Amino acid sequence: MKIKVISRSSDDFTRERSQDLQRVFRNFDPNLRTQEKATEYVRALNAAKLDKIFARPFIGAMDGHIDAISCMAKNPNHLKGIFSGSMDGDIRLWDIASRRTVCQFPGHRGAVRGLTVSTDGRLLVSCGTDATVRLWDVPVSTDAVSDNLSSDSAEPQAVYVWKHAFWAVDYQCEGSLFATAGAQLDIWDPNRSQPVNSFEWGKDTVISVRFNPGEPNVLATSGSDRSIVLYDLRMSSPARKLIMQTKTNSIAWNPMEPMNFTAANEDCSCYSYDARKLNEAKCVHKDHVSAVMDIDYSPTGREFITGSYDRTIRLFNYNAGHSKEVYHTKRMQRVFCVKFTCDGSYVLSGSDDTNIRLWKAKASEQLGVLLPRERRKHEYMEAVKSRYKHLPEVKRIVRHRHLPKPIYKASALRRMMSDAQRKKDDRRRAHSAPGTVVNKPLRKRRIVKELE
Repeated sequence: MKIKVISRSSDDFTRERSQDLQRVFRNFDPNLRTQEKATEYVRALNAAKLDKIFARPFIGAMDGHIDAISCMAKNPNHLKGIFSGSMDGDIRLWDIASRRTVCQFPGHRGAVRGLTVSTDGRLLVSCGTDATVRLWDVPVSTDAVSDNLSSDSAEPQAVYVWKHAFWAVDYQCEGSLFATAGAQLDIWDPNRSQPVNSFEWGKDTVISVRFNPGEPNVLATSGSDRSIVLYDLRMSSPARKLIMQTKTNSIAWNPMEPMNFTAANEDCSCYSYDARKLNEAKCVHKDHVSAVMDIDYSPTGREFITGSYDRTIRLFNYNAGHSKEVYHTKRMQRVFCVKFTCDGSYVLSGSDDTNIRLWKAKASEQLGVLLPRERRKHEYMEAVKSRYKHLPEVKRIVRHRHLPKPIYKASALRRMMSDAQRKKDDRRRAHSAPGTVVNKPLRKRRIVKELE
């Protein structure tokens, strides 16, 4: 008599590298899974709650400066290095992994207002209110950290003395020139002690400058006369000029969409523009309650970070009107500069309390090496949250942010003022003749005029 037996290996039913959990085979036929949506909704709710529980964005502070941090620069060829300049003229190179000073660059007799690193990562350019531009050799590696900082001090490679104070500097992408902002816009060659070209449109001070990451000959500046000016080095005069109602403190180009840039403004908002169409903003990013001092885009171009005079930093999606994260500590004072790291995983902020703080770009992200099953679990939870983010309970939990009491009260006051102004405009329009009161959208309302 023959007996046929079905045999299976136990390895097919147990988890990899373990004998404790049985592998379960599921049939995902929707007819058999009638409670699938309810189950996923509960998982989305739990994922949103767990994100709040594990949200610990602050990693640590880098303490060493003895005055306020005024500017920062990152090395495009070295992931762990960050340069910082302070109001007392001190420049330092930090190792982010160990959060210690690697090298000091003393020399400026006034505040350091601008720092930038060349595209090849070999040259550091600094400028300040002492009317000098200094060129420094960048150390090859930041792995060797010394306790004796005086032995690691560097000497400038060249010093250029000019007629006026400088407020910002930026290096050309894929080029050999750099630009300084002051009484006018000056274009420099590292091999020459005089500017190779100068631009000006009016007599007001230029306070920030940024080169376009996609087109090396195009750059944007902002001035103390509330202007945003676009320049082309191939032309003998500036190309476009935009006058706003309030001053712009900083400008950042989107690295993935080089035709778009975002301006950090004094009116507590940021404005994203398309350089080809400057008559209106693409998006208005609101939530700060004081002047926005600095802005920087992530390498992915999908989000940017802002630092404000209200002692907070906020993360925005590139096309969102409101922030998705707000970071603050009790001791952090007015934030003057912010930077994304070159891999987009961390955020650095420099503030008035002499500290550089390191934050996670995603507040609840788990640090360290993730196992494949952990990574799949995180990806699944993110997908479930994204699927049910429009439902009221999930939306409320995801959007909620705890704010310090002064910022919370200032936000409520600003909201009350904007509501009152909107009601006033609506009543004026309702009691006026049709067409006499023009309702301009917010994206156009902040622009005074555009000059060709």
